[in-house]
Amino acid sequence: MTMHYQAADSRYDSMAMRRAGSSGLDLPLVSLGLWQNFGSTTPAQTQRDLVLGAFDRGITHFDLANNYGPPRGAAEEAFGHLLATDLSAYRNELVITTKAGYRMWPGPYGEGGSRKYLLSSLDASLRRLGLDAVDIFYSHRFDPTTPLRETMGALKTAVDSGRAHYAGISSYSAQRTREAASIAAEIGLNLMVHQPSYSLINRWIEQPDESGESLMDVLGDLGMGAVVFSPLAQGMLTDRYLAGVPDDSRAAKDGPLRPSFLSEANLHRVRSLNAIAADRGQTLAQMAVAWVLRDPRITTALVGASSVDQLDDTLGALANLEFDDDELAAIEQHARDAGVNIWAHRSSDL
Repeated sequence: MTMHYQAADSRYDSMAMRRAGSSGLDLPLVSLGLWQNFGSTTPAQTQRDLVLGAFDRGITHFDLANNYGPPRGAAEEAFGHLLATDLSAYRNELVITTKAGYRMWPGPYGEGGSRKYLLSSLDASLRRLGLDAVDIFYSHRFDPTTPLRETMGALKTAVDSGRAHYAGISSYSAQRTREAASIAAEIGLNLMVHQPSYSLINRWIEQPDESGESLMDVLGDLGMGAVVFSPLAQGMLTDRYLAGVPDDSRAAKDGPLRPSFLSEANLHRVRSLNAIAADRGQTLAQMAVAWVLRDPRITTALVGASSVDQLDDTLGALANLEFDDDELAAIEQHARDAGVNIWAHRSSDL
């Protein structure tokens, strides 16, 4: 028999918050993403334990997208069930986000950045979640086939209609982000947050694009918060692959962590970074999360987890967020792009 859930009284005692850019919204330094481990292949009890365990530990921000599963939509449905039951009394303490941009249903209106797709998808997400509004609605990717003004206009409608409290974009390049923000300002939309991938071995947001600016600098200049996803490089920056590829790992399955990423050169980088983490008294995962949070322009590190124990290990990063110059110099020798940014082609049409 399922016990009635009551959130831990200590849930706000240890989790630090950081303001999302120039908005009024605070987010926990570590947030929970439900991209992986939240579809029909994961038992409902495991999902429940993970979400409630996260909230008990001060994680108030839960990130979804329309196509998270499998199958597509399953993560929102599962989270919606938890909102209707265990979390019904705590909705106002939560920041719930969703996105649309990638393929969700067949036909020409099932992906992209059109007004029809984005708003239809948001309505479907709200039904699955059982909500009147999400806290942040994102354009999940740049769509070169749709005028950016139309995409920004759809986000403005989402906010103006009360279906979302804030609007954001994900994986847009520096140039496309500045263009989107300019259009948003023209039409009266506050584009509040950007969600890019970022890790020790995926540092594209630090590097200038064709515009001559880096995404990190653009976000700082615009006052947009950065919710960075995949800070553990889809599991590469954990102890999972230090001795090879386990049979039950993501890399052994048909998923976003491709076996080709686990080249000997990349594994050498990972092992070298692991040695630095050990010298700091941290696991590799803990150091990886602490490292992305070293820059105050980063609002939160969005992590995935398959168990509460794994989440606890990641949250151990918060015990040591400081790096001295020698540590940063040592890390810099090995923290190089490893060719793992599978979202790069969705950032721009340039």
